[in-house]
Amino acid sequence: MSTSPASPQSFGKVAVLLGGRSAERDVSLKSGNMVLEALKRRGVNAYAFDPRDQGLEQLIAQRFDCVFIALHGRFGEDGTVQGALEYLGVPYTGSGVMASALAMDKFRTKLMWQAAGVPTPRFELLTTQSDFPGVGNRLGLPLMVKPAREGSSIGMSKVTSVEKIQPAFELAIQHDEVVIAESFVDGVEVTAAILDGEALPLIRLETPRVFYDYEAKYFANDTRYICPSGLPAAQEQAIQEQVVRAFKLVGCSGWGRVDVMIDKAGQPYLLEVNTIPGMTDHSLVPMAARARGIEFDELCLRILATAHVG
Repeated sequence: MSTSPASPQSFGKVAVLLGGRSAERDVSLKSGNMVLEALKRRGVNAYAFDPRDQGLEQLIAQRFDCVFIALHGRFGEDGTVQGALEYLGVPYTGSGVMASALAMDKFRTKLMWQAAGVPTPRFELLTTQSDFPGVGNRLGLPLMVKPAREGSSIGMSKVTSVEKIQPAFELAIQHDEVVIAESFVDGVEVTAAILDGEALPLIRLETPRVFYDYEAKYFANDTRYICPSGLPAAQEQAIQEQVVRAFKLVGCSGWGRVDVMIDKAGQPYLLEVNTIPGMTDHSLVPMAARARGIEFDELCLRILATAHVG
């Protein structure tokens, strides 16, 4: 599908997949409805489609030509829906099956980045058999404990003492059987949105909370988003080049977002890839796009234009 369609009608009948069954259902409903309204405003023949409530075979039965995936988390961002759509032969937005599954797994993404020389914070896999004090000694404190395959900071904790590592692990494992501990990088947090192979302007994030958690991402009004980021131009460009390389290493395509911490010495460390970032009024990809002169409705059209099969 061309990234510059002749008209909104060229997309045919479009399903916006939203909701789903993950822990991020509520956010997905908000993202999906905002995308749906944007596409309708631009004249696209678009409809909401919640895969929790109807089987994906209905995409064929209802003669949909294309899918905009606005699902977050499992059963939407992890390759499962992408595989089903490929089997059905329905074009969809975002990364393919392998890249979606890999990016959803922070542990294996970090293994790949580590092997390829992409800077990422030191980390260890945690299990019920882990020597938690030993992990704290090796990685240093503070550290982050997080489920490997959840998004939106769900189940994540910042740990400041070795005694708190095991309780943080027990919280994280309620959300995923794969849990990692990661060295905390003290510095500036930025995020890089990627659209059709190009990094958009970086956004610097500042929150008075312990870290940029679920509340800060979607509901708090005291989170500051700074774009332009205020970084020196050469440093911003270097980070943009690095995140595009890291995004492609995982096999990602279409659009997405890479989160980065910059330490006190100016060294960036890549944290994770989001293959279907939020598209709400608090979301970062629309903010970065606006800084590039791309308004929300146009952004949704551009993402839809990257739809593919396989």
